[in-house]
Amino acid sequence: MSAVSDRLPTFPWDKLTPYKATAAAHPDGIVDLSVGTPVDPVPELIQKALVAAADSPGYPTVWGTPELRDAITGWVERRLGARDVTHRHVLPIVGSKELVAWLPTQLGLGPGDRVAFPRLAYPTYEVGARLARAAYEAYDDPTELDPEGLKLLWLNSPSNPTGKVLGKEELTRIVAWARAHGVLVFSDECYLELGWEADPVSVLHPDVNGGSYDGIVSVHSLSKRSNLAGYRAAFLAGDPAVLGPLLEIRKHGGMMTSAPTQAAVVAALGDDEHVRVQRERYAARRALLREALLAHGFRIEHSEASLYLWATRGESCWDTVAHLAERGILVAPGDFYGPAGERFVRVALTATDERVAAAVRRL
Repeated sequence: MSAVSDRLPTFPWDKLTPYKATAAAHPDGIVDLSVGTPVDPVPELIQKALVAAADSPGYPTVWGTPELRDAITGWVERRLGARDVTHRHVLPIVGSKELVAWLPTQLGLGPGDRVAFPRLAYPTYEVGARLARAAYEAYDDPTELDPEGLKLLWLNSPSNPTGKVLGKEELTRIVAWARAHGVLVFSDECYLELGWEADPVSVLHPDVNGGSYDGIVSVHSLSKRSNLAGYRAAFLAGDPAVLGPLLEIRKHGGMMTSAPTQAAVVAALGDDEHVRVQRERYAARRALLREALLAHGFRIEHSEASLYLWATRGESCWDTVAHLAERGILVAPGDFYGPAGERFVRVALTATDERVAAAVRRL
């Protein structure tokens, strides 16, 4: 066991424990803006779908019910502008983090192979490479990477943690470069429906991929857009030549979404109104926190989409974490996402209106 665990970095969130204790000691209680876990209710129509499917004594399938695949293909075409999407182009997954962590292993990558991800990025991209014993590197512009041995290229737009959005032209350029060099592209688009000052575009859009899904797969999650983090509900869409073998591997591994969750996802993807309502909640919280942080002396970079504000006071991120913890506010240090984030903090919008108002007062 230690041979596997020794490949991994220290779990980053454990480092926040003393700062969380400081914030929790505030007389008015902690305002936790660190992890980014949803706090608003699961929409009623989704809860009803889950309950209606509660009597599910048999094993679910890894590929999901035909109704689930219909819901995914319909949403991908309606929301992302994708065309000619069939059941072969989609695959349910058990939350997106599971996929990110185990994808290099499931692709058969190992020593001698390389995985690349953005300079500032979700730490699990690196964890996935480490678990597979593959080499890994961070990039500013992926087209400047040496393509030799590069087997998996992660894109992330909108970005976690920065909220940066890759425009249509930039995505088109990157996809063309990857195809020219035989590099598989996985695009993490879990925050795509949360654009504020930009309109995020998927790699599945024909203007980006030229009408072909060869060598590209997008990753989508219902955790944030539908408050379903507790359901572990996500899916892939893209190249059937990639998803077909992944499906077979995941069958052997028993990586199946529960039957009630599958029914809940069908309901969630078929309804756009609850997404609009949740967007309005986050937009209001974002406006309040952004104004308060700026007035407190912060500078905010990017943050044109996603559920975070990428903020700096021009000092070590840990000094900023300590400064805010003394005011009962817990945020994530930027170096969780790479050395380039050492002077930033990530401020999540995922707190109740009451807790956001408390943070604003303290700032």
